[in-house]
Amino acid sequence: MSRPGYITLPIITVLFCIGYVYYTTVFVAIEGWLRLSTAAGLANAAGFTLLTLVCIATYTTAVVKDPGRVPASFVPDLERPDTAIHEIKRKGGDLRYCQKCCHYKPPRAHHCRVCKRCVLRMDHHCIWINNCVGHENYKVFLVFVLYAVIACVHSLVLIIGSATHNLPTKEDLPSNDSRTSTIICAVLLCPLSLALAVLLGWHIYLILQNKTTIEYHEGVRATWLAEKAGNIYRHPYDLGPFENLVSVLGPNICCWACPTSGHIGSGLRFRTAYDLSPASTPI
Repeated sequence: MSRPGYITLPIITVLFCIGYVYYTTVFVAIEGWLRLSTAAGLANAAGFTLLTLVCIATYTTAVVKDPGRVPASFVPDLERPDTAIHEIKRKGGDLRYCQKCCHYKPPRAHHCRVCKRCVLRMDHHCIWINNCVGHENYKVFLVFVLYAVIACVHSLVLIIGSATHNLPTKEDLPSNDSRTSTIICAVLLCPLSLALAVLLGWHIYLILQNKTTIEYHEGVRATWLAEKAGNIYRHPYDLGPFENLVSVLGPNICCWACPTSGHIGSGLRFRTAYDLSPASTPI
C-alpha cells in the first residue's frame, strides 16, 4: 500500500499514456495527414499541445495537492446559530467522532483507510493520482477529467482522419512503425475516452445534486429507509442545480472550466437547504 504523495505505477502509467498519445497524435497522425508545415496541421498541433499541457498541469496538481485536512482543534459548535444541522452517527445519535484520528469529523468529512486520516468533503480515494479526491482538490480533479475527455476526442478525430484520408496503396505504403503506433493509440483511446466520459458525466450528475460519491451511496440507503417509514428523504446540501454548480465550481461562470479554488471556503461548514439565509456562502 503506497503513501499519498509518492510516485506510483498508476501515476507513471498515466504520464506514459499522455506522452504516447501526444507523440502519436502530433508526429504520426497530424504529420501524416495534414502535415505540420500547413496552417491546419500547425493549428491542430498547437491546440492539442495546449490541451496536453493543461492535462499535465491539472493532473499534477490533483496528485500533489492536499485534499483537505481536518484541523486537530476542530470541535462542533452546537450553539452556533447559523449552523442548521449537525451530522450524527447512524447508531446512537452521537456527533461523528473518528476513533483513529481522535477528533470530531466536520460535516461531509470521512476517514480514508489508504491515507490513514480524515479528509474534508471526501469524494473517493483515487489510485490513479495516489491521493484522495476531497474538498481542496475536487475541482482540479474534475477539470483534469474534462480536458482529458476533450483531448481524447480530439486525438481520436485526428487519428481516424489520418487513417481514412491516407489509405495505403501499393505504391505508397506507410511505415510499419507508424501504422503500429496509430493502431495501438486508437485501441488505447477508445476505452479510455469512454471511461473518462462516463466519469465526467457521473461527477456532473453528482454536482447538480451537490453530492459526493460517498454521499450518493449513503443517500441510496437513506432514501430506502425514509420510504420504508413513509417519509421523503432530501439531501441536506442540495441547494438547487444552479446553486449547487456555483458552490462547487465558483460564482464566476467564466472560471468554471479553470482550476480555481478561491471560492471553496474552509471545508468545515457548508450551506444547506435548511439555511435561513440562502445568500450566505461557505466559510
